[in-house]
Amino acid sequence: LKAQDLPNFFEALAQYDGERQTVLGLKLIMHTFLRTNELRLGRWEEIEDWDTSTPIWRIPASRMKMRAEHIVPITEPVREILVQLKEISGSNEFMFPSITKRTGVMSENTLIFAIYRLGYHSKATVHGFRGTASTILNEHQFNSDWIERQLAHVERNEVRAAYNSALYLPQRRNMMEWWSAYLNSVENGDTAKISHLRVVNN
Repeated sequence: LKAQDLPNFFEALAQYDGERQTVLGLKLIMHTFLRTNELRLGRWEEIEDWDTSTPIWRIPASRMKMRAEHIVPITEPVREILVQLKEISGSNEFMFPSITKRTGVMSENTLIFAIYRLGYHSKATVHGFRGTASTILNEHQFNSDWIERQLAHVERNEVRAAYNSALYLPQRRNMMEWWSAYLNSVENGDTAKISHLRVVNN
């Protein structure tokens, strides 16, 4: 999806008549750039510093495509989504427990099938939201290294990989706060706010 397609997508998502968990999962994907399996296998124990101003989601290397631990800054809108998910999952160790089975997690096809039901078959994919985010952030001149690190793309150049080991976490947090504010403005139909969102690029 392109930036101009997002308002209609959010309108369709608001009318979705399936599980609330699925809607929250799609929103969380959009806010965090995670891949489907990185999201649906999430465990509550991975959330750290919940009661601070800088909470994070620490995803173990074993669940990442590039087999490297990934840290996701939790923005306030993401925190609100997680609170709603916790109400659904209750005491379950998983963020997205299966709705139809006593054990296990949400099916790997749930999110993409929801996109199809929303009328976006051949128009959008779950993975495609990563490209949407990257395009918009690059267009707003955010540092490409921050974007790539948030996408959990591993640096192949050894020198740059050593430099990137710092994870750019403070910078990425600022960038993700901007991104969450951007998505919320689009979802709430207040696109005029977007032009006033301040880009912090240092």
